[in-house]
Amino acid sequence: MGVSFSTFTYKHIDFRAPSPNRAPLPLSGLPENVFRFYIDTPSGKIEILYAKPSSDNASSTPKSPIFFAHGGMGCAAYWLEYMTYLSAKGIPCYAVSYRGHGNSWYPSFLRMVYGTTKRMLADDLLAGLRFAQEKENGSEVVLVGHSSGGGLSQFVLSQGDVRVKALVLAAAVPGFGSTGVYLNWFKLDPWFSFRMIFHGWHPNSPLSHPKLVRAVFFSDEQTDEYIEEFHKLGSPYESFWWPLGMGYKFVDPLRVLKSVSGWGTGASRQDRVLILAGGGDKIMTHGEMDKLAGFYRRAWRGLAEAKKIDMGISSEAEAVVAIPGEGGLDTSGQGVRHVIVPGAGHHLQNDVQWEIGARKLLEFYEQL
Repeated sequence: MGVSFSTFTYKHIDFRAPSPNRAPLPLSGLPENVFRFYIDTPSGKIEILYAKPSSDNASSTPKSPIFFAHGGMGCAAYWLEYMTYLSAKGIPCYAVSYRGHGNSWYPSFLRMVYGTTKRMLADDLLAGLRFAQEKENGSEVVLVGHSSGGGLSQFVLSQGDVRVKALVLAAAVPGFGSTGVYLNWFKLDPWFSFRMIFHGWHPNSPLSHPKLVRAVFFSDEQTDEYIEEFHKLGSPYESFWWPLGMGYKFVDPLRVLKSVSGWGTGASRQDRVLILAGGGDKIMTHGEMDKLAGFYRRAWRGLAEAKKIDMGISSEAEAVVAIPGEGGLDTSGQGVRHVIVPGAGHHLQNDVQWEIGARKLLEFYEQL
């Protein structure tokens, strides 16, 4: 990333919570089939976006809901492209904004940055999951987590807090730890540390300018106008304890897989975990996501061999094979599907190639 001293500015640095909370108008406004709910938690109100499935693709058998969990400095509205696409296919979709994000309640700067833990944010995720399950008559969700939200998704499953029908890790923080991810970020932005000092160790410093957001999160094809609107939706500050709590291995992959239901109930070759990666992701690189796929494939083999879960097929017979897909790098096997969105940056659900990823997610959903 080229040096740009224009990123050394306080223009986009906030130390105060929105007062009142920001106007609830993500991007160009909510699509007509998307509705906003607020759910009460012991700490405050949490925002949920719900995309009503299209009646044109209605099924006599209710479809499993998809639930989206955003990453650091994100919000529920970052999932609108996927929610719109998938709800048009007849699938009910939900997305949550944790405390301090989107249109949920905002802790003070000090309380959010230094007093909000990974566990607290996980509780907000769980509150959203329970809301969706109740609205869908107890149906287990397909849980989709992006970046640090993918880390939270793995965490709640590892803790046994919830069971899901399937798990999708979209450019997610690896359950074995994010040290490699941040090393990639430091290499990408050699001014990372200097800018953090300049900004008084504000947690948003690494993404404090649209130029930085583009460099870290997007491909060159995305427009400046989109990135500026995207940046405006980001949280004004972030918890330090959230990423710090994921620096090293923070989940047990065996426990994660045990919290996924339905193994062995579908086709002989069935994947219940999807690793969805951006081909142009500069921080959650192909190498990191390939290691994440291996992390869960090894766990699958261990469970299959120990017969801890009915996988529906012997581990010896379940080879990892190439499957059709844009980019020619997609694989399936040992319970895990690993697919690439060619050219997409870290925010693959918002980059110009987003529809390729949404389509690959739909293909995974349909084989469950």
